[in-house]
Amino acid sequence: MRQRLSNLPQNKTLVLSASLLSAALTMGLILVEEGMNSFEALAATKTTTPPKPLHKAFPHSSKCKRCHLRVYEEWEVSAQSRSIQSAAFRVTLDRFIKAAPQNQQTMCFQCHAPHILEYGHMANHFIDEIKSRDPQIDGVGCTQCHLISGVDSRMTPPHPQFSLGKTVFGGYKNAGENLAHQSQDLKLYKSSQYCVTCHDSLPNARNSNQFSDWLGNWKKTKAEKGEKKSCQSCHMPQAFGQSANGERARNIANHSFPGRFGKVRAKAVELEFTTKVDGEKSTVEVTIQSLVPHNLPLPHPAWSRLVLDLTILGKNLKKFYGEQRFYERVYADKNGSETVLDFEAVKILKDTLLAPEEKRIETFTFDTPSDAPSMDVTVSLGYAPVHGPDDLLKAIEDEATLGKKDQAFRKVQIIKKKQNVTL
Repeated sequence: MRQRLSNLPQNKTLVLSASLLSAALTMGLILVEEGMNSFEALAATKTTTPPKPLHKAFPHSSKCKRCHLRVYEEWEVSAQSRSIQSAAFRVTLDRFIKAAPQNQQTMCFQCHAPHILEYGHMANHFIDEIKSRDPQIDGVGCTQCHLISGVDSRMTPPHPQFSLGKTVFGGYKNAGENLAHQSQDLKLYKSSQYCVTCHDSLPNARNSNQFSDWLGNWKKTKAEKGEKKSCQSCHMPQAFGQSANGERARNIANHSFPGRFGKVRAKAVELEFTTKVDGEKSTVEVTIQSLVPHNLPLPHPAWSRLVLDLTILGKNLKKFYGEQRFYERVYADKNGSETVLDFEAVKILKDTLLAPEEKRIETFTFDTPSDAPSMDVTVSLGYAPVHGPDDLLKAIEDEATLGKKDQAFRKVQIIKKKQNVTL
């Protein structure tokens, strides 16, 4: 049950006692200002100081390393470990802060540093840490994930529910006793519902009705419904080893979270193509079969687009023809202009995403090379580099330690196939 209040005081601030807030969250009685998304409402009601200092409630993952070395080393190379450290995030956050009202300036952190939901009063500290280029807090680390005891799916986007005690939650049964913390296994940690708090919609939840198809119809896919595979099946693949240093080896989950980076991307699609030469015209027909139960790619404006690249080499292996096609969701801002900044997005201009488990056929027609005995046909599919207006790309380049060599500017190949065709 939701209640929407339209007759609010002019300062538009909702104040709830800690006990009433807890009850409201538990029962789903979220009081929302007209036009205010659920994150803003929660931030507005978070008026009490948490019982622990931030570094005590959410200690840095390096402290977990002492007992969980394998897990830490996997996490350390993951995209999650860099959620507040990339140059692209710093540049985008800076632009967002300059454009956003005061009560929305922590919106990006809901996914990039979700413990802001408990420490909203420390928003400036979070921002200063990120601007420092060497944050001493985690964005998405061990405790940001393993202190989640539930997910409130009635909110848009869904919100994690943290339990800031001495219990660490996870998917393992019969955890070993230790002096660092208590352990409790929850089915939630092996459920896709656990992942939707960050991977279900644009952070600009005000427009959630338009942008609700972030993942696609994943709940009805063969993987989720038929094979009972959760997100963790691919993005935390099963391994065999120690969860904690010195314990017996057993089946455990990988914590490098492969996706755009990592071996799992090679299993994301199947690609085949045929080439037909018909006199002066040639045709390449490419068949792409998505093997994933969600939109491919997930439609984050500046980051997520796939590029299908066709290259034809003719005489002396010189490039004769080339064409690219993109799979993406293109957004417009309030003025109707195309934007790659998610907080500016108010509507969708174009959508060419691969739907969950979709098969798509692309046809390319071009002039046949006339001065060569054969042609080399190369077809590749991969994640395209970050894109956007020149000033945004230049800002990212200037902010990145490696400049234009930063991984944001690199194409990440998924699959590539070649064929030589006699003419």
